[in-house]
Order: sequence, then C-alpha cells, then structure tokens
Amino acid sequence: MKTVAVAQAPEPRVAAAPAALRLDVPQALVAPGRASVRSTDLADSAARLLIIVLFSFMAVRLGANFLETGRLTGLLLLVSEAIVVVLTVFRRPPQVVDRTPPARILTTLAMIGPPIVAPAALPSLVGEAAAVSVSAVGLLVIIAGKLSLGRSFGLMPANRGIVSSGLYRCVRHPIYLGYFITHVAFVAANPSPWNMIVLLMSDVAQVARALREERTLAEDPAYREYQGRVRWRIVPGLF
Repeated sequence: MKTVAVAQAPEPRVAAAPAALRLDVPQALVAPGRASVRSTDLADSAARLLIIVLFSFMAVRLGANFLETGRLTGLLLLVSEAIVVVLTVFRRPPQVVDRTPPARILTTLAMIGPPIVAPAALPSLVGEAAAVSVSAVGLLVIIAGKLSLGRSFGLMPANRGIVSSGLYRCVRHPIYLGYFITHVAFVAANPSPWNMIVLLMSDVAQVARALREERTLAEDPAYREYQGRVRWRIVPGLF
C-alpha cells in the first residue's frame, strides 16, 4: 500500500511595517493603560494629598501673619493657592501626560515655592497699598485664567483639552503671568532673601515647565493652530 504525501501550502507571511511608518512614542507621554491605572490613581491621589498638606501649612502661617499685622499681600497669595487646590482636586483626567523625570522635577520645584514662603519682619520695599494693588492685579489674572481652564487645569504637563478663550486669546500661559505678578508683590512686601530665592526658583521652574507643556500639547494639531494665532507665551511683547 502506497503512502501519498500531501503537500501543505506554506503559511502566509505578514510583511513587517516599514521603519518609516513605525511610531515610537515614549511611554512617559502616553495615557496609562489598564495595567497601570491603579498605580496612576495612587500617584495622583498622593499628589493631591501633598498639595492639600502644603497648602494647610501655608494657610496657618500666612493667616496668623494677617491677624497679627493686617498685611493683605500674604492673604491674596493664599487665595491664589486655594484656587490651585480646588482645581487640582476636581481636575479632568488627561488625554496625554508627560511623566518623565524632568517634568516631575520641574513641577515639584514650581509648586513647592509659594507654600514655603514666610512673612518677613523686614520693612516693605514699597507702600502697603502699592503692594496690595499689584498683588490684586496678579490675583485677578490668575482667577480669570483658571476659570477659563476649569477642570482642564493640572500640574503635570498634559493635554486635558485645548483652551483658547478668555485671557488665552492674549498669551498661552496667563496663569503663569499672574503668578509672577503676585510673587513680585509678595517679595516687595516681604523682602527676605529666603522669599526671593524660593519664588525665583519657582518662577524659573514655571517657565521651563511651560516649555515642556507646549511640547506635549503640540502633539495635538488644534494646539499647533492655536500657537500660530497666539504668539506670546507668558509676557506680551517679551516672551
């Protein structure tokens, strides 16, 4: 009895995608998948708790100084940071977030500055009325910017939706402009070396964080179109 060998057709090969078509996206810039949702939620909750704790210490320190001296500059800075806490707690989950070490370091340096400033016993560099007026202008800029962002506000460089209304029609980062104004007013009213160093560190980190944030947002065509319409990042006519 003869055995008949049956030839089997070779399995079809799947052509590899050309190298030019492959997208190598850094994992730190990709929205977390299901496997990392739990760890991301824990890190997010820890960050919110840290912000609340730092703000609480700041509130006690500046609140006591206001009751003792009646200086409003510290109280206005406190109001500004209170808005940060509220919006951070209720922020919208990001579509894309930059979780790289440089982004984490810059965010930490930027956010840790205001909570660790201290009222100074030194005389103010300007009159109290002038310091309060400048601080109030900065606070209004911050409030207007944060109200425009709403739940799109966040700390880490991320895309939580493109906002181009309100003060965002004038500059790309109006909230940072408001921070700089209130920081100048606070240092003028409390001109200690500690306050100057801490807030300068915070503001330099804010500028660097703004640049990283734009790199993340620029992945969205809507933001690139927005960049073409709004030229200035923080200070109109300067930067």
